[in-house]
Amino acid sequence: MLSPVPYDADVIRADLAERTIEAVIPGRSNRRLKIEHNRALYKQRNRIERMFGPLKINRAIATRYDQLANSFLGMVHLAATRYWLKFVHAA
Repeated sequence: MLSPVPYDADVIRADLAERTIEAVIPGRSNRRLKIEHNRALYKQRNRIERMFGPLKINRAIATRYDQLANSFLGMVHLAATRYWLKFVHAA
């Protein structure tokens, strides 16, 4: 069994650099060489991940059963509306 690679591994960073993608992943605290990262971009990335987290609770979105982009987008809209209604109803 393959051992999991840490999200800030040099292999991942090298792959991103090869594809000219800027890594906005902060280095782990136990890294010997500290790696600088763009805090503003990391904050934006984190906000996007937190937005998609609750949407992935819906199995149809997490596994993308729909074959057509319009069908998938419709499911995303339905899931987002359900999530939004929880906040509107609570207020």
